[in-house]
Amino acid sequence: MIYANEILGGLLIGLASAIPLLAEGRIAGISGYAASATRPQSKDGKTAFALILGLILGGLSWKLLGRERPLTEPLQLNTLSWALAGILVGFGSRLAGGCTSGHGVCGLGRASPRSFVAVLIFMSVAILTTLVMRTIK
Repeated sequence: MIYANEILGGLLIGLASAIPLLAEGRIAGISGYAASATRPQSKDGKTAFALILGLILGGLSWKLLGRERPLTEPLQLNTLSWALAGILVGFGSRLAGGCTSGHGVCGLGRASPRSFVAVLIFMSVAILTTLVMRTIK
């Protein structure tokens, strides 16, 4: 079943990734913005900090409005597992020279061979991880 919210969300993601590329020649990957946000005194840092803050506030607003759809199978992880997962995602983003949004949305949209390889690798690992997690459950 296709939901209007998902279509609208996809269009907004495409627009949001095109604006920095067209306006500044910058790839709209979240890991790049997160790195820039750690330097708030720079022009890029202020913009990046505003973007990251907007992502957080947007998600919280959506949840507070009761728009969040519950997961079919909520993840039952402890704090250490969540922290380890975050570290691994950060390491993977650094290793790949970008994150899933940078490579998957922007890189593939620009037909970048490097992004194609990165997406192929992270999607393969994600599928394998899901299969393993469902098997050992």
